[in-house]
Amino acid sequence: MPQILIALLTFIASGVGTATGFGTSTIMIPVMVLFLPLPQALLFVGVIHLCGDIWKVSLFKGGLDWKLILGFGISGIAASYVGASLSLYGQGLPLERILGAFLVIYVIYLFFKRDWALPETFGTAITGGLLSGLFAGFFGVGGAVRGAFLAAFDLPKEVYIFTSGLIALFIDLTRISRYITGGTRLETGYLAALVICIPVSFAGAYLAKRSLNRLPQKYFRIFIAFFLALVGIRLLLWS
Repeated sequence: MPQILIALLTFIASGVGTATGFGTSTIMIPVMVLFLPLPQALLFVGVIHLCGDIWKVSLFKGGLDWKLILGFGISGIAASYVGASLSLYGQGLPLERILGAFLVIYVIYLFFKRDWALPETFGTAITGGLLSGLFAGFFGVGGAVRGAFLAAFDLPKEVYIFTSGLIALFIDLTRISRYITGGTRLETGYLAALVICIPVSFAGAYLAKRSLNRLPQKYFRIFIAFFLALVGIRLLLWS
């Protein structure tokens, strides 16, 4: 795959992923697996995703909320291991389509209940982390599920994106380490493409931040719901 096309794909995915708090892997993986074996595609996109996490944390550091991070993040990471274990018993089930249906129904609910929001308490954060982590581990698409539950808190833009980025950072560090220790390596040409794509991913993230600055907070939840619906429809129809 030509490096310029990979760079363009990275720019688009990074912009969408930063603005929504999810989406980079959802956009890049289906394309990269056309040119790379799945383990190498996961490693390549995983590194881009990890860089995207760093850009989110750096660009939106004004959204730091330790109570939400500790309650939502730690419980979510722990629950994701439980969900992954449970998924072993669900092999053969159309898990991605089930997740897609859940996301579409969730967005429809938000459309009719636009003022609905979870109470911003520590207990709610823990519960949300457990549920989103369980769904992420079981269904294997963590970003969209995490985004759905974070959106239910109706958070300010900066808090939403920073929290999503920091939680994903720890998860990505863990999975990339496992890919490498498991023997997955990238060929020289794709290593060169990766070097090019890292600064390109920052450009996409920075443009997303500039664009979000112009988006009023009252429309941010609708913006997230729109992309959740797109992910849900994709999973429901093309999994």
